[in-house]
Amino acid sequence: MSGAAAGGAQSCIGAAAASCSSAGNSFVAAGGGVGIAGRLPSRVLEHVFSYLDLYDLMRCSLVCWHWNNCLADENSEVWRSLCARSLSEEALRSDILCNLPTYKGKLKSYQHALSSHDCSRNVYVKKNGFTLHRNPIAQSTDGARGKIGFSEGRHAWEIWWEGPLGTVAVIGIATKRAAMQCQGYVALLGTDDQSWGWNLVDNNLLHNGEVNGNFPQCNNAPKYQIGERIRVILDMDNKTLAFERGFEFLGVAFRGLPKACLFPAVSAVYGNTEVTMVYLGKPLDG
Repeated sequence: MSGAAAGGAQSCIGAAAASCSSAGNSFVAAGGGVGIAGRLPSRVLEHVFSYLDLYDLMRCSLVCWHWNNCLADENSEVWRSLCARSLSEEALRSDILCNLPTYKGKLKSYQHALSSHDCSRNVYVKKNGFTLHRNPIAQSTDGARGKIGFSEGRHAWEIWWEGPLGTVAVIGIATKRAAMQCQGYVALLGTDDQSWGWNLVDNNLLHNGEVNGNFPQCNNAPKYQIGERIRVILDMDNKTLAFERGFEFLGVAFRGLPKACLFPAVSAVYGNTEVTMVYLGKPLDG
């Protein structure tokens, strides 16, 4: 397809997507058509879709069943092309995303990664888009939130340290109001009523400035090992936060979470340490 033809097809697709948005869910439920664009061959649609960004693709998937089916294969050329344009080569070639088997899953994880704009001034997100680096600043505790928070549904993500923990290394969740930097070396997540954290150094659960017991609740619980992936499971339907290590479910750490928008969050104190977070989507049961 020539550039002009691709541009024309994209315009047609954009118009159809816009008309679908104004028509509402009843149009989609009824399987309504979108004229010529709705009858384009799958190969033509896939070629044009490969030029669109994630937001436009999600809109296109709602236009009609034909377009939705074209985008259903999460490892298609459409999603592969968008992955290549959006994610760094390091992220795609390393094992950072090894637990995400599809290109669409990798894109969604990048969309939910730690934010470079919602964090302490003493940290930054590396070029791979998933790893947080803490600068060697004395007497400071520094954190970061994920780009997207959750107020409903069930969500899972992995977090692992790629450097020393120091005296405090906390993973958990926070509202938008929770601080992401403070003076001294403290367990930043859990110091107020806006965050909930698990300190991997001493296995303490923290919330509202208090220790809520040890975690996991077993005798001689093993300490965290650098590079070990911890899976965080947030259930906003049942208002709980739980953790897994490897294939072992460690239990529910916090219950009775508020009806609010809660973000994945981390806090660190050790200079030049690095923390990686990868959003996995809906957790698998069993």
